[in-house]
Amino acid sequence: MSDRYEQMTTAPVRGLILRLALPTVVSMLVTALYNLATTFYVGQLSTEATAAVGVAFAAMAVIQAVGFFFGQGSGNAISRYLGARCQKDAAQMAATGFFTGIVASVILVLVALWLITPLCRLLGATPTILAHTQEYLCPILLGSPVMTAAFTLNNQLRFQGNAFLGMAGIVSGSLLNILLQPLFIFVLGWGLFGAAVCTVVCQSISLVILLILNATKGSVPLSLKNTTPSRTILSEIIRGGFPSLARQGLACLATLLLNHAAGIFGDAAIAGMSITTRITFMMYAVFLGLGQGYQPLCGYCYGAHRYDRVLAGFRFCTIYGTIGMTLLSVIGFVWAEPLVLLFRDDSAVVDVGSMALRFQLLVYPLNMFVTMSNMTLQTIGRTRPATILASARQGIFFIPLILILPTFLGITGVQLATPIADLGSFLLAFPLVINTLRELKNG
Repeated sequence: MSDRYEQMTTAPVRGLILRLALPTVVSMLVTALYNLATTFYVGQLSTEATAAVGVAFAAMAVIQAVGFFFGQGSGNAISRYLGARCQKDAAQMAATGFFTGIVASVILVLVALWLITPLCRLLGATPTILAHTQEYLCPILLGSPVMTAAFTLNNQLRFQGNAFLGMAGIVSGSLLNILLQPLFIFVLGWGLFGAAVCTVVCQSISLVILLILNATKGSVPLSLKNTTPSRTILSEIIRGGFPSLARQGLACLATLLLNHAAGIFGDAAIAGMSITTRITFMMYAVFLGLGQGYQPLCGYCYGAHRYDRVLAGFRFCTIYGTIGMTLLSVIGFVWAEPLVLLFRDDSAVVDVGSMALRFQLLVYPLNMFVTMSNMTLQTIGRTRPATILASARQGIFFIPLILILPTFLGITGVQLATPIADLGSFLLAFPLVINTLRELKNG
């Protein structure tokens, strides 16, 4: 623990962030690749199957949101406790966040399975893809407590500065998923049901690996006896995790509204927008991982009052992340049609998806500044501005846009909603983060 503290508070910032980011970048890339692989495999079945997975993605976003709420809510506090050398508090926070997250997930899944048909319709399933959506979503819901636990523990390990351990668990499960999905979908003939079962099986393997690594090499022990659901600890989890919950909960709502808006123009429109979402996330994964490598340094150094290191990390990630995202955006803009065609050979899907992809990539590099601003505010405990900024892209801007623009612009309005929301979030980030950066600069 002493070595970890010294590393976080004294090692050169750029090299430290890159070392912390490397396993996170790998995890994000492999996870994004798994999402793309699922879209590719399912795309071999039918356009309706591709659309059904796109609809179910909103429910999967809720599962991830719950895991990130408890994982980042407890993880933010864990990093600050470790920076202040409060080991006992860190252990109580880790156990409470992990086990409370599992209980919350079980409650949610029971409600979701009870209401499965209206839930699928709510998510945007049209009559032609309703059965496909249920076929895929039911196994996913049954496995959601395992998935929530894996997301929670992975985030806790990352905030402890043990990102390599988190990477080992997440990457192993995702790689297995990529390799085994053809077996479950095509060889066994289980189709969409097989894709979902494969996901749950591989996520279960990830969780087992994460638990073993945390028990043998982790910085903070995870024990049921350390669970302390006191008002103070639960409040800290809520404060630290609410920005993530707001961001991902609104992402779920945004996906739901996007599915409904695109569904008016047919299943091909849903499929095209779903493919675009997966492609842009793959491009974003590297730089999101870079920011997540910065978060444990931010928490440790803020807790240790090394604000100069927080600012140095913020500048490094923002500048180089923006440059990298710009290069990828140019490549994606030029090759938009072949990228979408790779996942579904349907001219209607390609037309919708490639135009949406080009619109989004025009402003996509702006997301790096927004992401780094939100991560900084959340990690140092500035809950209100962090929540506002986390809610901006998918909530404050996107929801009104997706409700209004298609009425006047048709499918073009659906395609324009996300890039305009990205621009609005960028403009909002400046006034929300500037005072905090000044405070950190002044010590």
